[in-house]
Amino acid sequence: MQTRANYPRFVANIISNMIEIYTIDKSNGFELPLFSTDVPAGFPSPADDYIENTLDLNKYLIQHPSATFYIRVNGHSMIDANIHCGDILIIDRSIKIHNNDIALVILNGNFTVKRLKIVGEKIFLISENLKYKPIEISKEMDFEVWGKVIWSIHKH
Repeated sequence: MQTRANYPRFVANIISNMIEIYTIDKSNGFELPLFSTDVPAGFPSPADDYIENTLDLNKYLIQHPSATFYIRVNGHSMIDANIHCGDILIIDRSIKIHNNDIALVILNGNFTVKRLKIVGEKIFLISENLKYKPIEISKEMDFEVWGKVIWSIHKH
């Protein structure tokens, strides 16, 4: 499995193929109130109506800003992993990929998000939707792991 060193040039090539990639804006934070009480269901009770701290989701969700970016999902192959068309994925390129991780990969020049299954010397890309068959990676394929999916932002 490889990673691509020429990140900016490659991102420009992918964007021209209609894939939406968003970089992390590190210039300023966006902190919102964080209530100190846990909520099993509903809004905090009036008795606990005080703010313990603030929370910047970028700081909470992203450990390696220079190696992290967002990408929008297009398709339905990962719905059983709760990744739906239109969701935003947070991808970290600095985290090592392990067996059964969900990763953003490049297969024959196209991005795809799949679960990586490693069996001995073989690598499979597994969809989380029974409508799609596993893809066994062969030496003839142009295959590259581009990053690990660390978060999925899903609007209900």
